[in-house]
Amino acid sequence: MEQKILLKLSHISKRYKTELALKDISITLHKGEILGFLGPSGAGKTTVIKIITGQLHQTSGEAMILGTNSANIDASIYENIGVVSDNSGLYDKMTVWQNLAVFAKILNVPSGRIKEVLKQTGLSEHSKKQAGKLSKGQAQRLVLARAVLHKPRILFLDEPTSGLDPSTALEIHKMLLDLKEEGMAIFLTTHNMDEATKLCDRVALLYDGNIVEIGTPKELCLKYNHNKKYKILLEDNKEILLEQTPENADKISGWMKQNLIQCIHSCEPTLENVFLQVTGKPIDA
Repeated sequence: MEQKILLKLSHISKRYKTELALKDISITLHKGEILGFLGPSGAGKTTVIKIITGQLHQTSGEAMILGTNSANIDASIYENIGVVSDNSGLYDKMTVWQNLAVFAKILNVPSGRIKEVLKQTGLSEHSKKQAGKLSKGQAQRLVLARAVLHKPRILFLDEPTSGLDPSTALEIHKMLLDLKEEGMAIFLTTHNMDEATKLCDRVALLYDGNIVEIGTPKELCLKYNHNKKYKILLEDNKEILLEQTPENADKISGWMKQNLIQCIHSCEPTLENVFLQVTGKPIDA
C-alpha cells in the first residue's frame, strides 16, 4: 500500500533580485518517512523550508502541504507541523516545564502531554531548571520537545544536531526514528552526511539551488560505486585492498579455502563521496 503524500513541491524556484537561489525543485514527502535535504551552507535548504511553511513566497512553482497551497496557508497549519531551526528561541528565565506549558496552552494541548515529551526527550529531571541554564544539548532537546508537543503530522528540522556532542546527537537520532515509527513525516536539512545515512529513507542532494541526485542512501552509494573494491583483513592482521577482478576473486577464494580471512568489507562510496562525484566539490566547501 502506497504511503500518503503529505508534502509536494512542483518546479519551485526562488529569485532574490538577480540571484536565483532555487531552480526547479520538485520533491514529495510521505507519512512515516524521513527525507533528507542535503547540501552545503548557502545551497538553499533553509529557503525551501521557509517556502513550504509560508514564511517566504516562491518566484514560481507550487508547494502543497497537507493538501493546502503554501502560498495560502494560515496560522492553523501550525497545529499540524513542528519546526526546529537555528533561531528556535526559548524563554530563558522560564523553567523547562513553563516553556512547554506556554506552547501547550497556545496549541490546546493537554498538560499531561508535557510529561510525555519530557520523558521522551530525557528532560524529566530538568523540568524545574531555567531554560537559560541548560546545556546546549539539553536546550536543543527542549526545542525538539516543544516542536513535537502537539504531535504534528510533519516535523521540519533545520540542522537539528549541529554543534552537539556525539552522545546527545545519538539520543536525538533515536527520538527521530521513534517519531517516524509513529507515522510522523520528517523533513531534515543537514550537511552531515553520516547523520543522513543513518536516519533518512530518501535523500535529495542540493547544490547551487538544484536537486542533483535523489534516492535512498544505499541506492546512491551503490549507483556511484564505479570502482568496486574490497578491504580484507587476513589472519596475520595484514590489510589488503583489492579491486574486483577475476584474478582477485580467485585470490580471495584461495584465502577463504585456507581459512585465512578474518573479515572482508566492500568499499562503496559514502554519501559525502557521492556528493563530491556529482558536484565536483566537497559538502563543506
